[in-house]
Amino acid sequence: MQALQELSRRRVVPFDVPGHKRGRGNPDLAAFLGEKALSLDVNSMKPLDLLGNPVSVIKEAEELAAAAFGAHHAFFMVGGTTSSVQAMILAACKAGDKILLPRNVHKSVPTALILSGAVPHYIYPDTDKNLGISLGMCFDDIKTAIEDNKDAKAILLNNPTYYGICSNLKGVVELAHKYGMLVLVDEAHGTHFYFGDNLPISAMAAGADMAAVSMHKSGGSLTQSSILLLGKDVDNGYMRQIINLTQTTSASYLLMVSLDISRRNLALHGKKIFKQVIDYANYAREEINHISGFYAFGKELINSSSIYDFDTTKLSVNTLKTGLAGIEVYDILRDDYDIQIEFGDIGNILAYISVGDSKKDIERLCSALSEVVRIHGKPPKGMLNYEYTHPQLIITPQAAFYGEKELLDLKNSKGRISGELVLCYPPGIPVLAPGELITAEALDYVEYAKEKGCSLSGTQDPNVEKILVVK
Repeated sequence: MQALQELSRRRVVPFDVPGHKRGRGNPDLAAFLGEKALSLDVNSMKPLDLLGNPVSVIKEAEELAAAAFGAHHAFFMVGGTTSSVQAMILAACKAGDKILLPRNVHKSVPTALILSGAVPHYIYPDTDKNLGISLGMCFDDIKTAIEDNKDAKAILLNNPTYYGICSNLKGVVELAHKYGMLVLVDEAHGTHFYFGDNLPISAMAAGADMAAVSMHKSGGSLTQSSILLLGKDVDNGYMRQIINLTQTTSASYLLMVSLDISRRNLALHGKKIFKQVIDYANYAREEINHISGFYAFGKELINSSSIYDFDTTKLSVNTLKTGLAGIEVYDILRDDYDIQIEFGDIGNILAYISVGDSKKDIERLCSALSEVVRIHGKPPKGMLNYEYTHPQLIITPQAAFYGEKELLDLKNSKGRISGELVLCYPPGIPVLAPGELITAEALDYVEYAKEKGCSLSGTQDPNVEKILVVK
């Protein structure tokens, strides 16, 4: 931050890129984004350091981030937490190496498996049929998977899931390390675990080897900025090489400075910030649970097994008893009430609560949900009640993605092996991934998701009417 401020004060004449030259070459963009922002959209130079090989101000900023998060090393990432997750897997697994992971992973995981050639061994989380969501992974299931796959190089966990559910992370770390496995944690939705009180344990506190943290979600930085954290036993020099395989050489200083400023804000004020967020979320849960048909779930779900802990900042609301799919409530709130929530899936919605919200905002959301039920609610008949399917892996994701394929109508693909991803985004959990058997269950899910208005993607066909299958 200080280096960019000093550059701004010096009024350096730019004969380098970007070509808009501090906004002067693109006045429309400057008017839209602001001259201040464009004056700081600069190229790498000695006073500002280089993200690919930091030796001064970026290095110092990353060291401050590592200290704030309790990590051995931290990397600023400008390709979103997708790039952080991919870097973790690329560093932990080479082609043919086995990795243990839950099936309800974000799409960044199967894409990393395509790039690395690693072989997934899925551990299927329990599901809550009343809520229609996957839960955390039972420790006994993880223990069995580890003992049956002692040759696995790593295990990956979500901490938390999109819905706020956490597994026994510390227990998994201790067990996996006993067998020499690395523990990788997707903490896209867990930045606040490092700074708030009365929240689930963070990956670094649990002793994990790597964690991918979406600072732009609950941390307050700019969209697309992320931090990759390392534990004490991971070689940060090798990790830097892995990151540089895919990360841009023209890193945005706007993204990096947003990480630095947000880190400072959380380090100084995080406890206060997230206490307020928890208070808002608890208030909203209480109000919503008085609305017929909606269920805003929380810590009452904890069972010390598949739901080891719960993130109380997450305002996850089940919609099935209203007769409306989550995606339908999502659309109604946006189109009729000008309320944009984080996502809606088959049976749930998530309203992301942050320090930027107010009690008035919460009350407006609750009032709108009450009207949605009154105007649009119906008997809950014919509702699909599961979040994801249980596909069978036939060949590796890499072999399927790069193998010979043919294009089929989706409705005629049952029994074939998928050669590409099919997913609803958000939340970005694949219904099908390359290498998996296409089942009637998966096809039913896709058709139902289309009917309810989910945004489907992943296939070459933008309409998701056709799918590439392995020959």
